[in-house]
Amino acid sequence: MLAGIDYFVVIAYLIGILLLGYYFKRFVDTSEDYFLGGRSLPFWAIGMSIVVSDIGALDFVGVSGQAYRYGISVGNFDWIGSVPAMLLAAFIFIPYFWKGGMYTIPEYLGRRYNKYVRTAASVTWIVFFAVDLGVLFWASAVLLNVLMGWPIWLSIFVTAAVVGLYTYFGGITAVVMTDVVQLIIMFVGGFTLVFLSFYYIGGWDALVEKIYALGPEYARHFDLIQPSTSNTPFPWTGILFGLTFVMANAYMIGNQAIVQRCLTAKNEWHAKASMIFASGLKMLIPLLVLFPGLVAIILFPDLKDGDQALPMMIKKILPPGLIGLMFSAFFAGLMSSVDSMLNSTATLFTKDIYQPFIKKNAEDKHYLLVGKLTTLALLVIGVATAPISSLYPGIYVAIQTFLSFFQGPLFAILLLGIFWKRATQWGGLSGLVIGIAFAFYLNLFSESIFTIEDPFLYVSWWSFVLAFIVTIVVTFFTEPYSAEKLDGLVYKVHKADSK
Repeated sequence: MLAGIDYFVVIAYLIGILLLGYYFKRFVDTSEDYFLGGRSLPFWAIGMSIVVSDIGALDFVGVSGQAYRYGISVGNFDWIGSVPAMLLAAFIFIPYFWKGGMYTIPEYLGRRYNKYVRTAASVTWIVFFAVDLGVLFWASAVLLNVLMGWPIWLSIFVTAAVVGLYTYFGGITAVVMTDVVQLIIMFVGGFTLVFLSFYYIGGWDALVEKIYALGPEYARHFDLIQPSTSNTPFPWTGILFGLTFVMANAYMIGNQAIVQRCLTAKNEWHAKASMIFASGLKMLIPLLVLFPGLVAIILFPDLKDGDQALPMMIKKILPPGLIGLMFSAFFAGLMSSVDSMLNSTATLFTKDIYQPFIKKNAEDKHYLLVGKLTTLALLVIGVATAPISSLYPGIYVAIQTFLSFFQGPLFAILLLGIFWKRATQWGGLSGLVIGIAFAFYLNLFSESIFTIEDPFLYVSWWSFVLAFIVTIVVTFFTEPYSAEKLDGLVYKVHKADSK
């Protein structure tokens, strides 16, 4: 249970964030203000927002839990999986999206291919974000249950209410600027826990020695590269092909919640710089989230659920006052992840579904209202889907499995669309639909197809390969667009070019 000083710290933090988020309500007059912050935000704020929304509660609880189970190999998701993809996004993809005045990634795919591709991609992301919200709400419940003894559903409702309020009123500007504060709190709280954890057990050498002493099965906890035959979700083959080549690029280049922040930049330079700045901060994340999970192996060797490692470490290591700070850091990560998904999904639904198909020529205030109401609806859906993550061995595996259903095919058509001017609308649509169907098949029958327990990396790779091939094959049997049609949508294609 928290001490009085911890409650004070937590309550002060929550009130401060709510007031800060509500303050930015004054800057929301149009739908562009709500969804893109009036395209006026600086690179440093966007970069900090990208990082804190990406790591959030999922990494604090989920990655610590995976480190408890499998060791440091999960750090590849940041070191190998994120940074190269972020640099590729900064120099190639983000400038095209920003100069095109896009609101969403599916909007780009619609211009490049056709409205069917746009709709399919948008619906896919909307479904994913709705389910992902449930996973994040469940993560909050795990921590609150361990630290404060609150019932699971009470914890979920409290989280939804707090985050929903300022996201509803302040839009993307409130999301980004509160994320700046939340990143600072997260880094201070997280590194405080890391420092005190190492101090408690006697440093890095003591950590290695004590984990090795637990048995030979723990030796691979310190292997960054796991063999392809290892019974973990992170074999080197999956890390190289599934993560480095597909999932990381798909996440950093084609994820609406990430890219939408870059689209709020005041100019193209700030859009690029925001992703580059974020990649530098991202290098620090494994240090923040891995080590508490490793130390927990020594202090709590018999946990049935690895996702409890971080909450147990907080209770064991931190004194009163610092527990409240760490709780605030966790909640900061949680809220930044939730608010980004709420605003991004509202953008996807309003711009890609509602405006094109339900009410085309309404006043701007109408679309602003629709975006806000969509935010409220998503909160309800997220609460309802929260128990889904309990079906998986850790929330990190749950979210990566959900991504594997569609990220490979989406990245395939995005990659071909921007680099290959010959790719046709029907090639892109066929690649997307057939690729997603194949990913569903691989996930549903994974036990008989793959030799590891959670093969989401392999599913992403093979669905990417099939979608890539299908798009190319169908393209050669269908008519391409003219260079005029592709102007500004394909890398180095200008109106003067021929087909």
